[in-house]
Amino acid sequence: MDIAIGTVTMRPYVFAFFGAFLLACVPHVGWRRTAFFTLAGYLIAFASEWLSINTGFPYGWYYYIDTTSNRELWIAGVPFFDSLSYVFLSYCSYATALFIISPLKVWRWNLVTLETRSIRRSFSALLLGSFLQTFLDIVIDPVALQGSRWFLGQIYGYREQGLHFGVPLSNYGGWLLTSFCLLAAFQLIDARRLDDAPRGAVNLPFRSLLGPVLYLSVLIFNIAMMLVIGENFMALCATLMFTLPVLMVVVLAVRRTNRYSKDELGGHLRDYPWSAAGTVLQKGQ
Repeated sequence: MDIAIGTVTMRPYVFAFFGAFLLACVPHVGWRRTAFFTLAGYLIAFASEWLSINTGFPYGWYYYIDTTSNRELWIAGVPFFDSLSYVFLSYCSYATALFIISPLKVWRWNLVTLETRSIRRSFSALLLGSFLQTFLDIVIDPVALQGSRWFLGQIYGYREQGLHFGVPLSNYGGWLLTSFCLLAAFQLIDARRLDDAPRGAVNLPFRSLLGPVLYLSVLIFNIAMMLVIGENFMALCATLMFTLPVLMVVVLAVRRTNRYSKDELGGHLRDYPWSAAGTVLQKGQ
């Protein structure tokens, strides 16, 4: 019980992000699919980390420093919170990819991505989401490697110092591969067609923005940690790396707002008749 409590109290920011993931994912795809993806995502992430610390694949050789296993949950040499983090990082990256590639319907006090089953299952969403998650890690890993200087703690290290603020490039190749597997699993879990709204799916105002907001929140949190520990150049590099992509996404979103075709709206409502876009259409807005 002490370890269970410590797992949460030692890493409150991780479980805050996980709570935000539930708030975004459950209204999107329902409780059942969210639960299946949480379990599948955790197992895929754990397998990738266990393999890497024992074989060097897929991230390259690294190791965990066990200084907290008497206070928080570790499984086979891997901290529980670390593998759990992949789940919300994957979902927010996938939701951001859907926001980028889907038509947008906006009206007073709401915004809906007119995603369809084909968009959700598309290779475009899979590939873009995988790269979005990998780009998050390009920001996360350098500051996590400096964990001894902030409240994360020094939980891991690499056998050889890498080129990117101590992180080897093989790590990012491993993240791209693992992200691809995670999002492919989400697409498979989400693949079955439903005639009725899955249990837990609700039309929260601006629900389609919850995933992208979570993505930006993780990014801002890690850049803030860089500034707190005095890694100003690292923070500058991370900020510059994301400035242009974020501006492009915002500008393109504004330009395509409410410029969808009747076929695009019809396809969305055929696949997801419980969407808020259908409700507002019935009201003639």
